[in-house]
Amino acid sequence: MAGNSTASLPRRAYEQELLRLQTELVKLQGWVRAAGARLVVIFEGRDAAGKGGTIKRVTEHLNPRVARIAALPTPTERERTQWYFQRYAEQLPAAGEIVLFDRSWYNRAGVEHVMGFCTQEEHRLFLRQCPIFERMLVEDGILLRKYWFSVSDAVQQERFRRRLEDPVRRWKLSQMDLESITHWEAYSRAKDEMMVHTDISEAPWFVVESDDKRRARLNMMAHLLSSVPYHEVPPPVLKLPERPPSTGYQRPPRDLQTYVPDHAASL
Repeated sequence: MAGNSTASLPRRAYEQELLRLQTELVKLQGWVRAAGARLVVIFEGRDAAGKGGTIKRVTEHLNPRVARIAALPTPTERERTQWYFQRYAEQLPAAGEIVLFDRSWYNRAGVEHVMGFCTQEEHRLFLRQCPIFERMLVEDGILLRKYWFSVSDAVQQERFRRRLEDPVRRWKLSQMDLESITHWEAYSRAKDEMMVHTDISEAPWFVVESDDKRRARLNMMAHLLSSVPYHEVPPPVLKLPERPPSTGYQRPPRDLQTYVPDHAASL
């Protein structure tokens, strides 16, 4: 059942559960490698809904050679002439890999459609082909999970304001993000239409309420773990070898190498 609690989640409880879930994600990663599974996780939703922060926590302790983030830039002129799903298909995992899409092929159902970056016919074609494409992925054995991060207009506005004022987060805010404020209802209608066509039994959408970022992260991670039939795979037994005795090596004088200045000493 979807949670609707608005009580603030204590930081200590959040951090303890976050670490527990991240530990389980490491076990999931081990199972994916051992079983040769292919896992695709799609993160979609409103701008400033918390997708990036959740992805960061999901991958924090994972091996980047196993769990990879796909965040594709604007398509090139050549890519615009390809089948729409082609450049996304190139990012799909091989056996033993996890790919997390920080936005995905659903760009066509959202920003491209609302902002007029695709034609009406291209949009209609996407809504027809997307369920077929995803059924093919699932039929081929890919574990596909789709999460929509939902945020209220008031919370989105406040997050935009904070990004605008924070120099280390300013890069997260683009002109396109700001324009989404004036197209709020258009995005809502586009999302509703997208859900009607693509919320299929083989690859359903799961909505993450994300006005509270901490709750959103924990809820999404817990759901992902509960949806995959993984089990802990014992790691290989490793033994730290004894360090061999010295054979007479001497380190060159320090003045023969250039060291970075000790900035920390000035703090």
